Amino acid sequence: MSARKIDQLLNEYGESHQNVTNKLIHWICVPAIMFSLMGLFYTIPFVVERSIFTNWASVLVLLTLVYYATLSLPICLGFIFVGGAMVVGNHYLFQALNPTVPYIFVCIGIFVLAWIGQFVGHGIEGKKPSFLKDLQFLLVGPAWLLHFIYKTVGVKY
Repeated sequence: MSARKIDQLLNEYGESHQNVTNKLIHWICVPAIMFSLMGLFYTIPFVVERSIFTNWASVLVLLTLVYYATLSLPICLGFIFVGGAMVVGNHYLFQALNPTVPYIFVCIGIFVLAWIGQFVGHGIEGKKPSFLKDLQFLLVGPAWLLHFIYKTVGVKY
């Protein structure tokens, strides 16, 4: 019996994430990258009036959910809460900062700093980031973190 695709992806992703420091950096930087990317999408004008769930960040979350649903229903369900919380957080932060601070600059700053952190972590690890081999690993990173949470609380993914 062959392993499920989610198991194969998580195992392959995990191969370049063995170092404790690199893992810790990923626990900080992967969510920061996700949040800032959603924030960047949130700032793009939407086809109707932008609101808490009518924005491009919500579309990004929906597309991510479709991808996760093909891999693991529990990961998909968990990401509903994670992605939803990030969209809501971006909505309220956008409302609080605009027009005083252009929100796009906040998101770009977080995005760049978090990616620098990721590359520092991989420098410590001594292995290239997985997404350089296959872009789908950009979506596997959040699932990799979520699967650790599931394992800790005893939820099968």
